Amino acid sequence: MALEQENGEIKSELQKTQVEKEDLEAKFAEIEKRVDAYNAKISSLKQEGDAKLESKDGAVISNNTKVKMRETLKNVDPAKLSQAKTLKDSMNLAVAYNLEKTISESNINEDEDFAVNINETVVMISIADNMLFNTGSYRLSSKADPLLQKLADVINSEESLDVMVEGHTDARTINTEFIADNWDLSVLRATSVVRKLQSKYNVAPEKLIAAGRSSYQPLADNDTKENRAKNRRTRIIILPNIDKFFALMASEN
Repeated sequence: MALEQENGEIKSELQKTQVEKEDLEAKFAEIEKRVDAYNAKISSLKQEGDAKLESKDGAVISNNTKVKMRETLKNVDPAKLSQAKTLKDSMNLAVAYNLEKTISESNINEDEDFAVNINETVVMISIADNMLFNTGSYRLSSKADPLLQKLADVINSEESLDVMVEGHTDARTINTEFIADNWDLSVLRATSVVRKLQSKYNVAPEKLIAAGRSSYQPLADNDTKENRAKNRRTRIIILPNIDKFFALMASEN
């Protein structure tokens, strides 16, 4: 009788264990199902990301953007294009090409009072002070308007640009009721140009930087009238913001 009782208890325990086993198997199957669903979702997202994005040197660009870039690069000098080793290099070339094209179409003609220098993606435009200001003044003259209009057209042609306006003076000292020294004059001239570009020619203020260099970056010795005239200038530095360019491209797609 004791053995029969023990046998019954064992069978009861076995049945209980079997039920628990089946319950655990059902739960495990549900977990496996959820894991498989998550893995499938992750795989799908990865495939979608691989198809849409390419990343190199911190640059991320969609397929649509790559198509636009390649269309632009068809016009770039093959010798320059062969030097592009990364995606960002190629993007720099595309932006530089667009800037050069816009400047050439803007009819900005170089002469002794105006010079344009393009170094890779940086455009530097140097303007003699007599084209913008009266002597010793930081107020823009009316003859500056046509030139500022052309500059604004170049700046507004591309959203992903930062523009630094630098004022430079000669070494002669200045001190008036409103101007303390050459630092003052150079900064006031830069801010005058920036304000005019913003208020009259609709250049976005977030693109603009105003800076004064005083007389400490001369182009020539300040020993003659002609040399001092060379040093009195406003320099416009147009800097393509590649990160902003990628952000704008991403928002379009």
